[in-house]
Amino acid sequence: MRAFLGLLLAAALGAALWWRRNPSACPYSQRFWIEVPHPLITRRRLLEILEPAEGERLLEVGPGTGYYTLEVAPRVERLEIFDLQQEMLDHTMRRAREAGLGNVWPTQGDAQALPYEEASFDGAYLTTVLGEIPDQQAALDELARVLKPGGRLVVGEIALDPHFVRGSLLRERAERAGLRFERQVGGSLAYFARLEKL
Repeated sequence: MRAFLGLLLAAALGAALWWRRNPSACPYSQRFWIEVPHPLITRRRLLEILEPAEGERLLEVGPGTGYYTLEVAPRVERLEIFDLQQEMLDHTMRRAREAGLGNVWPTQGDAQALPYEEASFDGAYLTTVLGEIPDQQAALDELARVLKPGGRLVVGEIALDPHFVRGSLLRERAERAGLRFERQVGGSLAYFARLEKL
């Protein structure tokens, strides 16, 4: 029995390592992983650091099934949601309609090439998504491009995610994209980092 458990643990670690080295979005068929409560990277903490406000246009990259979307949307004029998978967008839009939200707008595509004009958003956020993008630098460059000067980007990460992005690595890449680290909520293993476009 001990040998079997050891083999099972080794297989799980091997799968996690492979997944970490081969970034990809969580498939819609496994959405239960993103529908469970998010310890330490809670909705309340996101709202605290994002500070969504009336009249703003925000962008959420990788909304999944709308875990954060439904909390942010009522606080802004327009929330654009952007995802690689149409199924995730459809799911989130269904939930938004059920909640009576008419200010959520979906777009399907790749975060490495956002289809928005320069300086078109007051803010953007993505939670446990950056590590799933094959070229994280390209995604951060694109996010910086679509933010207005002084606009903010909030990145949420938790070490339980196999695609976890360390805070130090995020800061390096953000700086290259023209984003300045402003502040962080949480510790090194579960955090929301707020970056500002210079």
